[in-house]
Amino acid sequence: MSTTELVNPATEEALRTVELTDVDGVDDAIARAKVAQKGWAAAPPAERAATLRAFAAAVDAHVGELAALEVANSGHPIGAAEWEAGHVRDVLQFYSATPERLSGKQIPVAGGLDVTFNEPMGVIGVITPWNFPMPIAAWGFAPALAAGNAVVLKPAEWTPLTSMRLGELALEAGLPEGLFQVLPGRGSVVGERFISHPDVRKIVFTGSTEVGIKVMAGAANQVKRVTLELGGKSANIVFADCDLEKAAATAPYGVFDNAGQDCCARSRILVQRSVFDKFMELLEPAVKGLVVGNPAARETEMGPLVSRKHFESVAAYVPDDAAVAFRGSAPGGPGFWFPPTVLTPDRTDRTVTEEIFGPVVTVLPFEDEADAIALANDTEYGLSGSIWTDNLSRAMRVSRAVEAGNLSVNSHSSVRYNTPFGGFKQSGLGRELGPDAPLHFTETKNVFFAVEEN
Repeated sequence: MSTTELVNPATEEALRTVELTDVDGVDDAIARAKVAQKGWAAAPPAERAATLRAFAAAVDAHVGELAALEVANSGHPIGAAEWEAGHVRDVLQFYSATPERLSGKQIPVAGGLDVTFNEPMGVIGVITPWNFPMPIAAWGFAPALAAGNAVVLKPAEWTPLTSMRLGELALEAGLPEGLFQVLPGRGSVVGERFISHPDVRKIVFTGSTEVGIKVMAGAANQVKRVTLELGGKSANIVFADCDLEKAAATAPYGVFDNAGQDCCARSRILVQRSVFDKFMELLEPAVKGLVVGNPAARETEMGPLVSRKHFESVAAYVPDDAAVAFRGSAPGGPGFWFPPTVLTPDRTDRTVTEEIFGPVVTVLPFEDEADAIALANDTEYGLSGSIWTDNLSRAMRVSRAVEAGNLSVNSHSSVRYNTPFGGFKQSGLGRELGPDAPLHFTETKNVFFAVEEN
């Protein structure tokens, strides 16, 4: 069996060796999942709900352990990692109500009784990225399990440790053997087999748009259901009538969270020209004040990039002649450190159009509301964004006009487990989270019962 060596991105020290699942291992896991799913779906709803609550409690009891794993494996600041582990607990707790509330409908028809059932699909394949290993995994496996399915999960090759531990905690909490399995491995092996295996009825994929297109194309061969959460190049639109100090002070956190390795990052800041210079004056101390350093330290706000390969990818966007307005600081020495960087390029520059996925933001001026909307929409992506204005009518007009799935006004909020999340255009297909997420892991069955008249 082949292995991979994990590296701590803050120190570049070897962390752990992980065995990679081969095709036979994937097939065996899917076979076991198929058996486990039948028993799980047949169990009383209250029993399944209680088991999911026990899983949530197990995660809660190990938040510190899970967070420490993420700090070491992903370089996430400890405060962020603890939030992420707690988020897994909360998502499980939220969807633990589903088994007892997944009601069909009774539809009035002539000649009888018509009812619908929300039948589980069977085995769900979840493929997660390296940037937020725990939360994004939970967005897939929690509602899928709650709807009566089994789940096979492939974590990203660089960051599998927290997902592997969650798989162990699921068993300890009482989930049936085989129902939720974590299969570390290469995308070309495990992910491809999820797509080609006839017993995997749906793929949930989060990652790049380039790979998402291939997932969708492969799934089409079996008319396999897909949910895709893909790239982003989101806009943070700052109008002259907003609280400019607050907009500038919060802008770094809208883009540099997780070192910019976030599909929701507001990586284009669009500022009305009349306040552009003032905004830049306010933004500079906010960027330079960002605490970048040891992810295990409580005061740290931004850690390293995830790997040497990714560091080189991000660095290629900031050559020596780049239009750098100013930069923050980052540690020297070992580790994949990249300072928060603010660029003021032309609108056509590739830093404005391509997803960098690092702590690099472009700031562009706009003339008026129409120009702001056109510039915000001038992208193949449409995942998230922010609108800063004190004019309620403008906030409504712009939020309806911007082509993105998740917008916030006078904040940078993107994800809540009780509201839907997903993108327009090439940012994805389908929605995760929110009250309806379990339904996306079911098939609607309609049954008509003829009733004879006396």
